[in-house]
Amino acid sequence: LSELPPLEDVGRPPAPPREDAQPPEQGAGDSAGEPQEWLDVLGNGLLKKKTLVPGQGVDSRPRKGQDVTIRLKATLEDGTVVEEDPALTFTLGDCDVLQALDLCVQLLEMGETALIVSDAKYCYGAQGRSPDIPPNTSLTLEVELLAARDAPDLELLSGKEKIQLANRKRERGNFFYQQADYVLAINSYDIALRIVGSSSKVDFSPDEEAELLDVKVKCLNNLAASQLKLDHFKAALKSCNLVLEHQPGNIKALFRKGKVLAQQGEYREAIPILKAALKLEPSNKTIHAELSKLVKKHADQRNVETEMYRKMLGNPSAAGTPGKCKDKLPWSIPWKWLFGATAIALGGVALSVVIAARN
Repeated sequence: LSELPPLEDVGRPPAPPREDAQPPEQGAGDSAGEPQEWLDVLGNGLLKKKTLVPGQGVDSRPRKGQDVTIRLKATLEDGTVVEEDPALTFTLGDCDVLQALDLCVQLLEMGETALIVSDAKYCYGAQGRSPDIPPNTSLTLEVELLAARDAPDLELLSGKEKIQLANRKRERGNFFYQQADYVLAINSYDIALRIVGSSSKVDFSPDEEAELLDVKVKCLNNLAASQLKLDHFKAALKSCNLVLEHQPGNIKALFRKGKVLAQQGEYREAIPILKAALKLEPSNKTIHAELSKLVKKHADQRNVETEMYRKMLGNPSAAGTPGKCKDKLPWSIPWKWLFGATAIALGGVALSVVIAARN
């Protein structure tokens, strides 16, 4: 979302002249003289909004971070109703709902009813929603903005409320992960972790503390999986290490840490970590397969390194006999290497003499 233009500055239709008695959506025309009823929200033609019932003015629009309540009716192109909610509440800007709603509700005035036509990209995408929304399906959303209020203060939430809120964000991240939208998944997991890690003025019970830790570990594990999908290896490694600080025997964190190291070519470090995970769960076929693959890659890597060292030392052939190579081996090392080694040795002797003299 950071790459999108600020919604407040995007193609808002000009206000109609005050002496004009036409409805607001018909008060401005394009260059061809036709009424401009639809607002192209992102400028790509994939997300459009039209006002059906005007609201209370621009100043009544909700702000990001507020909890908003809307009336929602979603239909397919053939008019089939696939979702109705008389009072859907979510945090604006947190990607708690369809992107089409998150982007367009920011443009609604209090009391306004609008029609939103969205491409599948900003709804359920290529996955769809079984069984009622097929893949790559556009939706028409009828939305009325009912209320907007500041989100609750995280410091004042009870343990139960904080757990519920963090889990809701985590589950949203899981939804995006299943949709293969790993950027938005990371966003949701980050929000959940921020909630869990926020300071509190309320005392929590030991059970609530344990449950919050469990939510944190799940979010970090899922965050690492999403970061791994995007090849953000450094970030994924950090997420895995944070899990292992709390739970050294967490199999998912061990497995993903091993995969991250393997992706970076660190087979020697990755193999012991995967062996530790396999020891905790010997029947896990996924760990078995990954470990076997890494052992083979590590062996290939060592063979390449050995061959490289042989060439550096002037012995590219491994098949020759010692007798044939005896004249070459001692003199194949460059003179500057021998000179450097001699200088280091003499320097060490001199240093020993100085220390002995001082003592």
